[in-house]
Formats: sequence, structure tokens, C-alpha cells
Amino acid sequence: MASNGKGPSYNGRAGQCQAQLDPLAAVRAPGDPPWDVYLTGTVFLDIIFTGLGSAPVRGTESWARGMGSSPGGVANMATALARLGLRTSLAAAFGDDHYGEYCWDALEQGEGIDLSPSRRVPGWHSPVTVSMAYEGERTMVSHGHEPPSAEPAPNRPPQARAAVASLEPGKRAPWIAQAAHDGTRIFADVGWDETGAWDLAGLADLEHCEAFLPNAQEAMRYTGATCPREAAHALTEHVPLAVVTLGADGAYAVDRRTGEAAEVPAIEVEALDPTGAGDVFVAGFVTGTLAGWPLADRLAFAGLIAALSVQEFGGSLSAPGWSEIGAWWRRVQSVDSQDPAALRRYAFLADLVPEEEAPGWPLRRAVPTIGFGRST
Repeated sequence: MASNGKGPSYNGRAGQCQAQLDPLAAVRAPGDPPWDVYLTGTVFLDIIFTGLGSAPVRGTESWARGMGSSPGGVANMATALARLGLRTSLAAAFGDDHYGEYCWDALEQGEGIDLSPSRRVPGWHSPVTVSMAYEGERTMVSHGHEPPSAEPAPNRPPQARAAVASLEPGKRAPWIAQAAHDGTRIFADVGWDETGAWDLAGLADLEHCEAFLPNAQEAMRYTGATCPREAAHALTEHVPLAVVTLGADGAYAVDRRTGEAAEVPAIEVEALDPTGAGDVFVAGFVTGTLAGWPLADRLAFAGLIAALSVQEFGGSLSAPGWSEIGAWWRRVQSVDSQDPAALRRYAFLADLVPEEEAPGWPLRRAVPTIGFGRST
């Protein structure tokens, strides 16, 4: 078994344990930045209803078989990164209400995320999203207001190996250029372009990015390509590494610097709640990139942990840790009918995952009511 900095990390307040390892142990050196990944964005309180037989019907009352509450928004990716063992720093605004207190505590105490760049905003209520999951899809309703003071992202963010930025058409975020100038590797995703312009020139901060990770529809609209693989190649004219997620078909990536391309199919699972799966995918790809893994292994790992996440409800708290990844790897190897080629695709996990299931596995999940588990 390769040296990987394994060691259990216990969350005494929650009474549970997460087997942790350091996937970057082999590349760490004196003088490294204090943080592996820096993030900024909006933290929502997510309230998730699951087990709905169908979409809610106007004028009727629907009952869900399951419910959970957890930090959402940028917290989804921050949690996914932290559970993979990356030292994660987050700049966000938090309300001084119970929702904000809960989210702050869950991220800082529960997940070990650095919140020193974050701030509490007196008199500002936390943004809230209600998500309804059914038939493998979701419908969301959100409410929130802009925080009354300046954007939480500092103009000079803390030094980190990498940062994940969500690009907005027609807008620049000054911290992105500053972070890139300081040597931080920028990974970018993007949301749906509500303007309908789909102009790559409008994504001005893309010039500072090492990698761009849109979905297939976004990639094709931005490039005018007729297929997502063609779009990925076209995007490498603007960014060194393009990764296009293909939904049920997996993901495709092209690295302009090496000329390498890779495609990995998706893992078929029964999806309970897809909330946050895209964030988990990005977290997995960033982890593999910082660790120096081959491109195909990075895609396979990102797709695997995204698939594991949709089998639980809640965005941030469904993100898998190494104990769950290890449990999946041991389980698939025990299936007699398993495709040998598929096993070889994930053979790189053998030197990464814990050899045994950790006490207290699985990880804690989203709880129905805020306040459960609070010490008195």
C-alpha cells in the first residue's frame, strides 16, 4: 500500500468518524501554501424533501417520505473537498440567525473548513433553498437577499494551491486575477447564461483559468459545436484544460498542453437526490489534478464520487469521504459478474482507499431538524 498520510479524523460533537487520508501527501513540501483550495460564494441553508412520487401538483398537498437540512450553495463543494482530505478555506457571508449559526458550525466544526475569510452579517437572514427530489430530478425554490455590505471575497485571497471560481457572463471577479498572479491554479465552472448571449468573450476571467468544467449543453452553446466532444476541443483555444460533463454518458476532457484526451463512462446508480453532484465532481477532479493523477483517473474518480453522492439526500452532507469510497471499491470487487475491464479502470483506488471500514461509517447525513445533536 502506497504511503498516503492515512489517519482517522473524529467528529466528537456529532459522535461519528470519518476515515481521512491525505491524497496530496506525496506532493507536499516545505513552503507550500497553507491551503489546498480556496472558495468563495453564497452559503444557503438547504431544506431537501425526498421520496416524492411525482412533481408537486398545483392546488394540492404533497407528502415527502424523507427530509433533511444541510448547508448548501458553495458549501456543497467546500464540504466535498474537505471530506477528500484537502485543506479548504472558504470566504462567505453568514447571517446571524439560527440558520447562519447552524451552517457556520456544520462547516467549521463538523467539516474542518477554514472560515477565517468569512464574516457574520448582523441583521441579515440566511439565504434558503427548498429542494424537492423526485424521479432522479429536482425542483428548487430559493429566497435570499444580497448581504448589506461588500462582497465577502477579499481582493487578495489567502494563498492556496488551487481555487474554484464560478464565472459570470459579463462580470470580472478581481480576486481571480490576483489569485492567479500569486500562483494559485484556477478551476472554473459556469452557470446557465440567462442573457442568452453565450459569448465566451463575456467570460473575461477565463483567461486566468487552468481548467474549465461546463456541462455538455453549456459547452456546445458557448462554442457553437454540434457535439460535446467537439466543444471540449474548441474550448482548449481559450483554456488549457477543458472538461465537459456528459450526464449519464460520463465525462470527456482534453488537455491542450499534452494533447491528451480522455473519456470515462458514468457509473449507473439509483439516484435519490442529484443536489450538489456537479460540485462533488469538480471537487474530485481538482483533487486528482493537484495530486498529479493521469487525466483518465481524474475523470473516473470525479464521476465515481459524484455517483456516490446522489445515492444520499442533501447537497453538502451527501459528499462521500474516503471510507465510503473504500467501501464501494471493496464491494464491487466482490461481485463475481463484475466486468474485469471496469475493475481495471478503477484499480488506481487500491493504493488510496482505507484497507478496512472505519468505525462509525457511513458519514453523518442531513438531519430532519436543525438543532439535533447540539450540546447543552
